[in-house]
Amino acid sequence: MFNKVLIANRGEIALRVIRACRELGVKTVAVYSEADRYSLHVRFADEAVCIGPPQSKESYLSVPRLIAAAEVTNADAIHPGYGFLSENASFAEICGTSGLTFIGPKPESIMSMGDKALAKDTMRKAGVPVIPGSDGVVFDFNEAKRIAGEIGYPVIIKATAGGGGRGMRIVREAAEFENAFRTASHEAEKAFSNPSVYIEKYLERPRHIEIQIMGDRHGNVVHFGERDCTIQRRHQKLVEESPSPAITQEIREAMGAAAVKGAKSVHYQGAGTIEFLLDKDKSFYFMEMNTRIQVEHPVTEEVVGIDLLKLQIEVAAGERLKKMKVKPEWHAMECRINAEDPMHDFRPSPGKIVSFHMPGGFGVRVDTHAYAGYEIPPYYDSLVAKLIVKAKTRDEVVDKMYHTLDEFIVEGIHTTIPFHKKLMKNEQFRSGDFDTKFVEQFNFKD
Repeated sequence: MFNKVLIANRGEIALRVIRACRELGVKTVAVYSEADRYSLHVRFADEAVCIGPPQSKESYLSVPRLIAAAEVTNADAIHPGYGFLSENASFAEICGTSGLTFIGPKPESIMSMGDKALAKDTMRKAGVPVIPGSDGVVFDFNEAKRIAGEIGYPVIIKATAGGGGRGMRIVREAAEFENAFRTASHEAEKAFSNPSVYIEKYLERPRHIEIQIMGDRHGNVVHFGERDCTIQRRHQKLVEESPSPAITQEIREAMGAAAVKGAKSVHYQGAGTIEFLLDKDKSFYFMEMNTRIQVEHPVTEEVVGIDLLKLQIEVAAGERLKKMKVKPEWHAMECRINAEDPMHDFRPSPGKIVSFHMPGGFGVRVDTHAYAGYEIPPYYDSLVAKLIVKAKTRDEVVDKMYHTLDEFIVEGIHTTIPFHKKLMKNEQFRSGDFDTKFVEQFNFKD
């Protein structure tokens, strides 16, 4: 086991890693920007190092500063959390050459799964179902248009290095294709310094289902069931739950087996998720792989009763995964409480929290770095807290989530709590019959 882990992140995920390390008897080093001087991860780590000004590129994204912080504190491993450098193959490689264990997959796995076109091709060769589309990147417009015609409209153009909906265009008829192709490519180059795009069949009303997996150094891969991440806005997840109300046990087993097969095909080590789109006819297709721990990992932890962060650290230290047959014992749901104003197009709402009261009770969990008096900085993501509840049935979870949200008090900034409360009362959401476009059609302001 490691002696000391540096956490190359901030906020609630840094706190989550600190707690897991404590239980394993491992010391921790927090890094922080000047804007995060009073964040709780700085207080609760064994050591803390300021690595620069508020801007991410000069602090949390500065590889030389992170490596230097690890060296001066004698850390022997780095946990990247999620976001920032967590899926950066170069950072993982530099950690290795600096004598530090990167608590995550091998650089080559990150690289192969980070390129969406390559990831799709890899999964196709491994026998994992993929959405019909181009065989990798398409550079020529005429070739792209021919492929779109063969697939059949609607199609979607995606940036191979994309994320968060950037470099992505839906095309419903041939006359719109040229403009969409050139716009997506230009946007991808501007956002990711990579204009490459690929073409896929567009699924009209899909569900977004992801499988949590874990791999060790000995070739073992296990999965922990699914999370339904269908409730999202502009490709950003808002609510996650497990088990999914949309799939049967037969689909669950097939999807889990496909995820394990895909992870083994890239010799995957560490925590990750294989993400699928579930079509109306219950066919499922590989979408992408996230080569890190997910924001929504607590949902799975509550359902199966396994600490995924501790397990992630243990396998990074070389421990072998035990054979396990995971069976969900609970239903769990997570609401992301963001510093955003849902009444004004979810615009960011940074500022000082003047009052903060967390809910409690059986089956209620809050992962947060916030407190009364804490200043939400404008430089990073808007996540304030993750509220997770569990119960024996989905109906019980939805009711419990509503009442728990009612107890959650955050004053001084706007948050997404009012949105989530309206969602929990919506009959279509409660029925479990919704798709990825649901939030766009959900009139929560009345």
